[in-house]
Amino acid sequence: MASASPSRFHATAALVLLLGMAATVGGALLFQHWGGYIPCALCLEQRVPYYLGMPAAAAALLGAVLHAPAALTRTLLAVAGLLMLWGAYQGAFHAGVEWGWWVGPTDCGAVAAPADTGGQGVLDALDQVIPPSCDQAALRILGLSLAGWNFLAALGLGLIALWAAFRRPRAA
Repeated sequence: MASASPSRFHATAALVLLLGMAATVGGALLFQHWGGYIPCALCLEQRVPYYLGMPAAAAALLGAVLHAPAALTRTLLAVAGLLMLWGAYQGAFHAGVEWGWWVGPTDCGAVAAPADTGGQGVLDALDQVIPPSCDQAALRILGLSLAGWNFLAALGLGLIALWAAFRRPRAA
């Protein structure tokens, strides 16, 4: 049985990464905007690797589809993988803060969206917003906070990206 061509292999890996990253950060945005969970500062920082990684994965996908040099596609996959490992570290750090294993940053509060004053003054509306603390999990699903789930998602995506970047598929 013949293996997939290098471009097809890298395109598939890049597509999996892109969809996985979009689903993860999209889920976080749904919890925020639809579920009403206000993110803390560490939650917002955990999104940065995704915001940087999605363009890298998209560029790797485009490079593979357009048959760009494999070294370029593999480098972009490696960059996406390293960004996801950074995201896994951030998720693990935040989960550790939530479990009380170590102390989080002293300035950990939410960066609030513009307040809907509802006809009130801005200062009155701001008094009603209580930023979440980084050491309190807003939600736990199957025993893990969203930071814990982010750790697992980012670690999995990072390992997939690095595996694809350093594996040399046989030509068809």
